[in-house]
Amino acid sequence: MNCEVCQLKELVLEPLEIREVLRCILHTIVFHRALGLVRPKDVDCELFEITYVHCGDAELDKKIEEKIDQFMTWVEKHPNRKSQVSLSFYEVKNKQQNWFSNKIERLYWEQWYINLHVVTPKQHGKSHHSKVPVNSGGAELEETTSRRASLEASLREVLFHIIKFVNDKKDHIPPIPNNDVISFPYEITIPSSSDSSFGRHTADVLKRMLQTAHPNMLS
Repeated sequence: MNCEVCQLKELVLEPLEIREVLRCILHTIVFHRALGLVRPKDVDCELFEITYVHCGDAELDKKIEEKIDQFMTWVEKHPNRKSQVSLSFYEVKNKQQNWFSNKIERLYWEQWYINLHVVTPKQHGKSHHSKVPVNSGGAELEETTSRRASLEASLREVLFHIIKFVNDKKDHIPPIPNNDVISFPYEITIPSSSDSSFGRHTADVLKRMLQTAHPNMLS
């Protein structure tokens, strides 16, 4: 099976911006790959002048929030590091090994890699919870406004990349198996607690990509 891989542009952000950024990206990807009967819902970002759409599925919302919480916990333990969050779609096949046991085979058909560089914020009294920073002095206010505007512009680029990818890449999508909101199984992967550097996580990602290239990968 052909597995399409999309590497998204790296975003430089601060810890309190993680949740909004990941919500925006993950929901955008899943919405365009849900392929089932969805009830679209517009969501306005709290930190950016950006509106995205999600499926309105409570189970999906719960899973995304749980993964974001786990990633933020990892960031607290590994500050100022580059990292990746991946979102993968796959099919499940039962592959009989012998008379006594069966193996479940995951056939990945699409993988997304969200590249993040989380940096420690400078302490000069800005507000992370509003679109407009508080007045903390000329140079500091200008720096904060410029950084937030740069992140917003980069996030828009990522969203446009996602939309272009899903419109251009369709031939690899398997037949839709059901009418569920999210028609295919998916998984969201974050760095593990043992990943103390970007290099280790990157090596793990490359290993997964190589495994995915072989349809006989078992899970």
